[in-house]
Amino acid sequence: MDVTVADSLRDLVLGASCVGCARPGRVLCARCAATLPRAGRVCWPTPTPPGLALPMAGGDYDGLLKAMVNAHKEHRVLALAAPLGEVLAAVVDDLVGGRPVLLVPVPSRGRVVRGRGHDPMLRVARQAARRLRSRGTRAAVRRLLLPAGRVRDQAGLDAAARAANLAGSLRCRRQAAPSSAPSLPPGALLVVVDDVLTTGSTAREAQRALEAERLAVQGIAAVAATRRRFVR
Repeated sequence: MDVTVADSLRDLVLGASCVGCARPGRVLCARCAATLPRAGRVCWPTPTPPGLALPMAGGDYDGLLKAMVNAHKEHRVLALAAPLGEVLAAVVDDLVGGRPVLLVPVPSRGRVVRGRGHDPMLRVARQAARRLRSRGTRAAVRRLLLPAGRVRDQAGLDAAARAANLAGSLRCRRQAAPSSAPSLPPGALLVVVDDVLTTGSTAREAQRALEAERLAVQGIAAVAATRRRFVR
């Protein structure tokens, strides 16, 4: 897994332990890192939002993946961005098959980013793009989506309630339209990326906002998805 010197020094000074097995040392030990998913799997939510693009994830939102996502997102364990990005890159690679790709992260609201002190999904998406480029795939990250309107807390909501809550909650930057976006790599496939896929409502809303600007979405890539949603 890619780590930086700063990450290594931070782990040493703070006395980090592995988020998977609690072994003292790195925030992700070599033994746990070796168990991370190396490929994507199709993970249609049940029920599936109508029109949802092909969704894929690295594994179940449980165990090590769940611990990594939460530690990175909520506790700013930034050294986990690289291994999470590697998992996401493997999923994206299975979606696009080496073709040029534009990763569009699902955005967090400004107050959430300020509260956490960082934008977890943007950080992981950039790491994924870096990993893809190291494998010879043309990959870039664009923040094409913006929050629009208010949403209430999603906890406890079923699939239908989540979909209603999120309807119209995202919009596409105006300059992202094909006629005014020369920065988009020619022929690049758009993939919406997120950390966890649950009901698919958030991914479908992101897809809707992009398609409203005539931007076709190739698929949805997530680090993890909730259980009982994988096509084995």
